Formats: sequence, structure tokens, C-alpha cells
Amino acid sequence: MRRDGRAHDALRAVTITPDYLDFADGSVLCRFGQTVVLCAATVQESVPPWMMGRGTGWVTGEYAMLPASTETRTPRETRGLSGRTQEIRRLIGRSLRAAVDLSALGERSVIVDCDVIQADGGTRTASVTGGYVALALALRRLVASGAVSAKVLAPPPVAAVSAGIVRGEVLLDLAYDEDSSAEVDLNVVMDGEGRFIEVQGTAEGAPFTREQLDELLRVSQEGIRQLIEVQRQAIAAAS
Repeated sequence: MRRDGRAHDALRAVTITPDYLDFADGSVLCRFGQTVVLCAATVQESVPPWMMGRGTGWVTGEYAMLPASTETRTPRETRGLSGRTQEIRRLIGRSLRAAVDLSALGERSVIVDCDVIQADGGTRTASVTGGYVALALALRRLVASGAVSAKVLAPPPVAAVSAGIVRGEVLLDLAYDEDSSAEVDLNVVMDGEGRFIEVQGTAEGAPFTREQLDELLRVSQEGIRQLIEVQRQAIAAAS
């Protein structure tokens, strides 16, 4: 029995509250159970120097954990980013770029900041899932202003979820107590057409079989299908 009584293939309670911040171009408060992430998208009328003159845009992600987001205080990364933080930032950026037609963005950048307010497992997947909605809201407003064409949002939406094997059982959307004791840990990013963007998987204990991997991917795909519907509802509810 899972701590919260969920079935093995059930998501935690997921809510995405749009327009959470007044000043961001797009923002959401994303909750996966007790994990809470604030995602904010900012449009800048420039691209990184190495992209100048190409006529195309850029989307990147940033990620941080507030000190009180964990049971034991997490120090601020004032002396350089940890390897974990850098890895998660790259994951967010790669995932969100798959959801945008960068050629339609022009020479603009969108930075999606994902700040973990409370961490109970799955912070990177919550960042991708909430970050997509913040990004979509920012781009939708850019389209409404006439600055870019609707083509910029032509690619399907993107969402992410964790899965794992805990005490021999395949589980979806791991809370921290499950993640910290998992024999296998997987993070899956997919788009709204059921295509994979990224799969990160590790055997923390014994190796796992192809059959177990297939089941992990199956429950992840169904979870992402549900998450994309939550995303659509959040976008529709935005002002």
C-alpha cells in the first residue's frame, strides 16, 4: 500500500494554477501532491550571442530549490550550480524546446524559471509539466500581440512524469519516500502525440528486464496523457 493510498499506476493529485504571478509573461503554480513548483516564463527580445543572425529563437529553463523546500534546509547555490541542478536545467530546456517552433519565434528568447517551493519527489518532472503551461501562456500572449504567428505553438504539448520499481512493484509518479528507496528510477518526457522526448532510467539496485521497462513506459505514457489534459484545462482557464 502506498503512503497516500494510490493505485500503483495512479498520479498524485495534480493541479496547475495559471497566472499565479502578476509580472511574468506566463506563470503557474504546479502541484504534484506535496511537491509544489512555481514556473514563470519571461520573453526577451534577444537570443544568446551564438544564435544571433540566424533568425530563430531560443527556449531555456532554469531550476532552483528554495532552502525550506526540503525537511533539512537546502543551502542556496551561491558558489556555483551543483551537477544535479545543471542536469535538471538542461532537461527542462530540451523538453520545452520540443514544444515550440523556434523558427516562428524570431530572434527572441523565452526563459522558464522553475523554483521548487516544496519537494516531495518528482520536482524535475513537475517543472517540465508546469513549465510547459507557463511557456504556452507567454507564447499565446505573444501571438495575440501580433509579434509572432500562431505557428510558434504548432508542436504538441509536452509533459513529464516519474516512474519506478519499489519493492518489486512498478509505481507511477513517485513521492520522495518511494523515490529514495526505488530499485529502478525513471523520468519520462513525452509529447501530446505519444512520442518520447527523453527517457532517463537507472537501476539503483539490481538490473531490470525489458518487460519491466515496457511496463514502466506504459504507465508513464498513460500518466502523461492525463497530465496533458490537466495542462489543457489550465491554459483554457487562463485570462
